[in-house]
Amino acid sequence: MLSQYIETLAKFRQFWNFQPFQNIDYSTYSWPQTLIDALDATTDEELANIDSDIKLQREFFAPWFAEVYDLPEVATVIPSQKLPVPFWLENGIGGRKIEQIKAFISQLPLRNTSILEWCSGKGHLGRLIAFSQNRQVTSIEWQSQLCESGQSIAQQYQLPQNFIHADVMKDDLSSTWDDVDCAVALHACGDLHIELIQQGAATHCTELMIAPCCYHLTASDIYKGLSQCAQDFIQTHDLSLTREHLKLAVQGQVTAGARVARLRHTEVQWRLAYHEIYQWITGNRSYQPLSSVAKHWFSGEFKDFVQWAAEQHHIQLPECIDWQLFLEKGRQAASQVARLEFVRHVFRRPLESMLVLDRAEYLRESGYNVAVREFCSYQLTPRNFLIHAQLM
Repeated sequence: MLSQYIETLAKFRQFWNFQPFQNIDYSTYSWPQTLIDALDATTDEELANIDSDIKLQREFFAPWFAEVYDLPEVATVIPSQKLPVPFWLENGIGGRKIEQIKAFISQLPLRNTSILEWCSGKGHLGRLIAFSQNRQVTSIEWQSQLCESGQSIAQQYQLPQNFIHADVMKDDLSSTWDDVDCAVALHACGDLHIELIQQGAATHCTELMIAPCCYHLTASDIYKGLSQCAQDFIQTHDLSLTREHLKLAVQGQVTAGARVARLRHTEVQWRLAYHEIYQWITGNRSYQPLSSVAKHWFSGEFKDFVQWAAEQHHIQLPECIDWQLFLEKGRQAASQVARLEFVRHVFRRPLESMLVLDRAEYLRESGYNVAVREFCSYQLTPRNFLIHAQLM
């Protein structure tokens, strides 16, 4: 199955393996004219509606991407059991997060074994495991204040949870691994969950339960695969994956509110409008990226944002700028970018599925029986894949 995903992603790479801001004119892409015509005939409102509904998306893109939609499902869906948790134990945990934690724990087999909670933060996951399954939990976290806060809560409620202040990427954790039988991680980012997989396999940890997240947060410039199987097929198909490409796997958002979505839309429009100003001043048509900036900028004035951006690129703004003209150019460019992203979004889930299958295959190669599940609904969190590995 992993090889099939890699082969399919490689076959359709011209539809997703690019950066939309670099070239917003999709008529110049090597795409079927029928697809370009369909994009041109779709209004911005229609596009947004289709993009947020997997059924509508599939209907729209079926003429071009039927092979992608026919890829086998990588995960089984096992309904989570209701986990009773007293209200006082939920204090300080957001509504979506507490539901994700409950769903995760409901997939954790009840055993009389000790648990290692990886990159625990305040230990919300470990705390609820300790309470609901009465298991000894060791929570590892690199921020000392979070360790102190989590330990204080565990002691307050007399739970069998202990914290270790450590950097999982640097510190020797061999003695910790000796004392646990199962390691868990809910949405550990990038290299952090890869480190858990590799350390867990190297120490022959009996059981691992991992919900990966933020695959692009890695020190590696190019993703070459974790398992030997993935490495071989990625090399065979010359599928070069940068951090920017890996970001596509986590672009799906169902939790953003209307205000966040509106600010994101404004940000894209303003960045592209500034790019038009940059081209006008310098004559350089290549896209010049800007660093991330606080969202409050996009509740302010466009000209203030442009002044900040110009300072980042060390260019002098002329005194007279037709701000409305460039805002309109930015709006038109944002509409083009939205269509490019619309096409790329077809490949979000297949790309994430490939990355999850690669991690699962690494564990199989290391001697584990591995199951991939969806531990909760996509609406609760798009990062709903769960890798459950048991040492053979």
